[in-house]
Amino acid sequence: MSTSKQTDVQLQTLPHGEGLPLPSYESEQAAGVDLPAAVAAEQPITIAPGERVLIPSGFAIALPQGYEGQIRPRSGLALRHGITVLNTPGTIDADYRGEIKILLINHGAEPFVVERGQRIAQLVIAPVSRLHLVPVRSLDQTARGSGGFGSTGVEQK
Repeated sequence: MSTSKQTDVQLQTLPHGEGLPLPSYESEQAAGVDLPAAVAAEQPITIAPGERVLIPSGFAIALPQGYEGQIRPRSGLALRHGITVLNTPGTIDADYRGEIKILLINHGAEPFVVERGQRIAQLVIAPVSRLHLVPVRSLDQTARGSGGFGSTGVEQK
């Protein structure tokens, strides 16, 4: 029995996405739907080590106001091939209506071939909290203070 809240999201298949499976959850409690590569079957894309490539998904979505889409890497591609989403997580705003595209980078040692229909990333839908920034002259003090990168759990001398 699933207790997750479902949110309706309109999805449009674009002409070059015809015939691809719809993005779907691959397990009952998966957080994201897998996104396919909508590259031409006769023209797979090879990503050389260190290279980044924008891959089309063949889909566009209409997120409801108050939500965002997050494009995240697939862990298996990262582990086995060094392939990841460069701007992780990539953000899809609720008012964006263009094609979902995935910016992949090859951190591996070998070229990686992206073929049509291959699951290359995942899409997670999340609620968004909007900020109201309030200018102040100073901030309240905390135990951490302004300690930044790598500062927690380190003894001060």
